[in-house]
This record gives sequence, C-alpha cells and structure tokens, in this order.
Amino acid sequence: MANDEEAALAVRERRRLETLREYRILDTAPEAAFDRVTKLVADLFDAPIALVSLVDDCRQWFKSAYGLDVPETSRDISFCQFVIADDRSMVITDVLGDPRFSTNPLVTGEPFIRFYAGVPLRAYNGDVLGTLCVIDRKERSVLEAREMERLEDFAAIIMAEADLRRIVFERDDARRTLERALDFSGIATWQYDAQTDRLSTQGAGAELWGAGFEATLATGDGFFDLVHPDDRSTVRAVLKESVANGTPYMAEYRVLNPERGVRWNSVRGDWDVRSNDAKLTGVSIDITEQKSRQENANLLMRELHHRMRNLFATVSAIISLTRHAAHDIDDYVERIGNRLDALNRAQNVLLSANFMTGSMHALMREVEAAFPRIKWQGPDLLLPENALVAMALLFNELATNAAKHGALTAVDGRVDVLWSQDEGDAEDRQFRLTWTESGSDRPVSAPEQTSFGTLLMDRSVKNNLGGTIERQWRPGGLVVDIALPARWRDA
Repeated sequence: MANDEEAALAVRERRRLETLREYRILDTAPEAAFDRVTKLVADLFDAPIALVSLVDDCRQWFKSAYGLDVPETSRDISFCQFVIADDRSMVITDVLGDPRFSTNPLVTGEPFIRFYAGVPLRAYNGDVLGTLCVIDRKERSVLEAREMERLEDFAAIIMAEADLRRIVFERDDARRTLERALDFSGIATWQYDAQTDRLSTQGAGAELWGAGFEATLATGDGFFDLVHPDDRSTVRAVLKESVANGTPYMAEYRVLNPERGVRWNSVRGDWDVRSNDAKLTGVSIDITEQKSRQENANLLMRELHHRMRNLFATVSAIISLTRHAAHDIDDYVERIGNRLDALNRAQNVLLSANFMTGSMHALMREVEAAFPRIKWQGPDLLLPENALVAMALLFNELATNAAKHGALTAVDGRVDVLWSQDEGDAEDRQFRLTWTESGSDRPVSAPEQTSFGTLLMDRSVKNNLGGTIERQWRPGGLVVDIALPARWRDA
C-alpha cells in the first residue's frame, strides 16, 4: 500500500512539474503585472514580504518578491512545499512553535520568518504550481476567513495573468508550427535584380509555374508571361512601386500553369541591401486551396472579431459599473472576481465548441461546479455567443445573491433551475426558465433598493435576450421566472 501511495505521489508530482513547464515562466524577468499584486498584497496585509513562489523539482523560485532580495531558495527549506503537498492553504501564526519550521534556516536567519500565510497558485488543470504568500518577521494572529478569501482572490489574479502568458506562448507556437509546415510545402524562393531585370528561383518552381519554368523566369519580363492576363497590370504596378520606393513587394495573382491550369500564387518580398547592391528577395506560395476557403475564413474572422468586441465591451462595462456600485476595495475585488468568473464560464463553453455557440448543458455544468447545490434540468440548446454570455452573467448574479442572502446560506438550502422551450416553429413560441430557491432559514423579502446586480440581470434578460423577468420573494426563498423568444435550436 505504501508503495502504491508513493507511486501515485510521484505521478502527481511529475504531472505538476510538466504543467509548470507549460507556463514557461521559470527564470523569466520581473513583470509589472505580478509585482503590482505582491505590492498590493503586502500593503493590504501590512506585511513586509509578499511572494509569488513557484516550486520546481529542487527549488522555489520567486516570480515576484516584494520585500525580499533573493531570487530563489532550496525546495527542502521552503514553506510552500507543504502547501503543494497538502493541496490547500497554510497559515502559521508563530513558526517557532511548529517543529517543522523552528530550526529552518529561513527562520533562524534571513529573512527571520515568524508568520507565514500561503494560498495555492492553481493551474488550469488543478495542479498547484506554487503559492502567493505573506510573510512577517513577527508573530501574528490567524487570518480571518475573509482575509483568506481575499488572498485567494489575488492568487486567482496571478494565475489569470500566468494563463494569459501561457495562451500567448501556445498561440506563438502554433504560428511557428504553421510556418514550419509552409517551409515543407510547395514554396519557391526567388531573388530579383531590378537593375539587370534578372530573376533567379529555387524550390518548388515546377509545381508553382509548370515544367520548363527556368527559361521563362530568367527575367522579370518572362515572369509576366506566366501571370494571368487579367492580373498582369495590377502586379506590374505593385512591382513598379516597390522598385521605385524600396518598399516591400506583396501581391496575390493567378498563374497560367501548363500542367495544373490556373492557380493562385501569393508573393511576398523585401529588399536585401548589401552595400549599394539592393535585390528584392521573397517567396511564392500556391494559395489556390486557401482562396477556395477564404470566404468561409473571412466569415469566421468577422464572427470572432464581433465576439471579442462584445467580450471587451462587457468586461469594460462590468468594471466601470461595479466600481460605482462597490462599497470598498474588498467588495470591488469580490464583485469583479465573481463577474469575471461568470464570463470565464461562458468562454470555457465557447472554447470547447466552435467559438460562436455553446451548449446550455455545458454552461450549467460550469455553474454547478462553482455552486454545487444548484440542480438543473431542461433540454440541451445551442446558444449564440451573446446569449451564452448573458445567461452566464444572469446565473452568476442569481447564484451569488443566493449564496450571500438567499437559500444557499442555509445548510439545507438549494436551488432548482428548470427550463423548457415550446415545440414547433411558431413566431411567438417561448423559452421559459424558472429559478427556485428553497430551504432558506431566514426571512425572504424584496431588497429596499435596486442593486447593480439586479440591473445587470434585467439588462441581460430584457436588452440582450429580448425577454421578461419576474421575481417572487416566497417564504422558502426567491423564485425567478424568465421568458424569452425561443430562437435556439437543440444541441
């Protein structure tokens, strides 16, 4: 049994280290986004030291270290290793009373740690990569639950920034992979001397221009004999401008390939200057297949652009309006975090599908993961991006209110979400959803004034989805009835 446990721990640690490598963050230069968080954490907790610590196989390395000058320490003396081993936060009010740390060189020497509070930095797959920790040189009282939640919120901000970096790296890797793939495809390189009109080529010339292309492409004028007559004047004008102004040469044109018929070529070139000798050097790529798919690709890009504009507009509105509604910085951080979590749920659903639509069931699974006592039932529907975001924000506001003020504050409280959609194709058919809270152990009544969350829900339902929303404050808990035009198809 002990061997099995050791093997399982070894597998888990290996996976954790692999995940840490994915982020490609170890030994990188300081970054303001991380340093701002540690400074803010140190200020908020009135502590001399705040660290973003990432635990490698034999060391803990500090991506950001406020109040500490060393870049790393050995893993075997780190406090953060215990957070990783236990997979949970750790607070030690006086390390001198803890036999695990009382003789630790970080306690007996610089930085003379007496108090430690660390929360996990959890990766996208659940692995703990390190900690966001607060350190003091004097004994302190235990942190309250609200303070721990605040520290965990900042850890989530750290990981959001790290995940953004990871995604950028993955995007760049994908681009480099595409470039390598193009290198091994039918590409020809060429060099043109504008002074002598000499043109030399290498690579997949026969595939691009046809057999016997060498003689024809020996000069610039010969090249134009292979260009489709309808494109020659345009390509000549582009080349003339490039030669006259020393600007890059870029064109897409059709080629009269004797063996393969009319093909589309994309050409890109720039000037290679050596002393007073300037030559236009570039590549030619067969883009016939890409052209045939271009219309669909353009449609996809327009949809993605529209989606990103909507997302940024939503985030901007949430940040601005939440700032006016928040009571203090803690309230602001909490509200922003909750609403960004809701947007993240919607993006997770969209990313797992086709970027433009998402499953109602997938969204509800995300909601249930965040609020386990929410149970749901209804047909699976495909929601467009704007509707999915609106529903995610709606459910977040309802669930957050239930957890703070409603049924979910009670031990036996729960929420049931039921929905249905009228059959057929009638113009007036409806989608109906009921949110029912039950088991509340406190009086349920309408709020005295309209909150930003209520306005956000009303805007999501009425403005974004074109529906209606009605609330009833019953003895057992809040009941919300929502009706929308039934425009969504079955998943």
